[in-house]
Amino acid sequence: MERYALIGHPLGHSLSPQIHQRLFQLEGVKAEYLLDDFPPQALEAHLPILQSYAAFNITIPYKTALLDHLAGISENARLYGSVNAVQVREGRFYGDNTDCVGFLRTLEGHGLSLNTRVCVVGAGGVGRMFALEAARQGAQVTLAARASSLEKARQVAAEGLEKLGTQIRVQPLETLDGPFGLLINATPVGMYPKVDASPVPKALLEQVEAVFDCIYNPSQTLLLQWAKELGKPAVGGMGMLVWQAAAAHELWLGTRFSHRAIQQLIGEMERLLAEREGRP
Repeated sequence: MERYALIGHPLGHSLSPQIHQRLFQLEGVKAEYLLDDFPPQALEAHLPILQSYAAFNITIPYKTALLDHLAGISENARLYGSVNAVQVREGRFYGDNTDCVGFLRTLEGHGLSLNTRVCVVGAGGVGRMFALEAARQGAQVTLAARASSLEKARQVAAEGLEKLGTQIRVQPLETLDGPFGLLINATPVGMYPKVDASPVPKALLEQVEAVFDCIYNPSQTLLLQWAKELGKPAVGGMGMLVWQAAAAHELWLGTRFSHRAIQQLIGEMERLLAEREGRP
């Protein structure tokens, strides 16, 4: 039986084993999916174990740390400078980035377009991906960050200009104003257990047509609740988590999953997470 894994540190109570095992079931494939948690200083010594997997997923802090060990890299991974899905062939690592695929398919599944004015809140790794991908898809992008992260946001904007020939506007979060066709939260603000927080004030949402929050725990963040109260389309992050996993299987095994099957899996994972956290 082939083995697959998620590598990262710390991994905590990841849903990845449940998601991938269900994907294997949908494919009719017998495989084992593990959580492989090890500290960054052990990466070099851990490479032989990684070579024993058929493929593996990557989360923090290895999305960039593994780049030096790759024999090949996809265009997406090269653009974002990070990998989250690796295939192992004859002991060599080939990296890809399916986060962007998960992002695009989630928006598509909810009828949300990037052909608009997009505001990305947060200039960390995922915010960088959202901003660059939105710009690549033709959006007018504003990247909003707190004062302490403005320099990082400017670096993302410089990347957008260099790699895509596209201007990305940088704005301090404290003075952020719309209108925007889509607001994307790329920060951890509102994540369980600190669920009574939002990255932006409710008043800003009156200038926003739709909201996507990359947080999936809880499935309904305060930001999403506010958006729904104002009658705005509001989408959480579980879809992206599941779709990026499905995209990894497409790379590894050539599978094509139906939209209906993935939507059912997204619902399953939302219910599982609610049960795990003791929420209705």
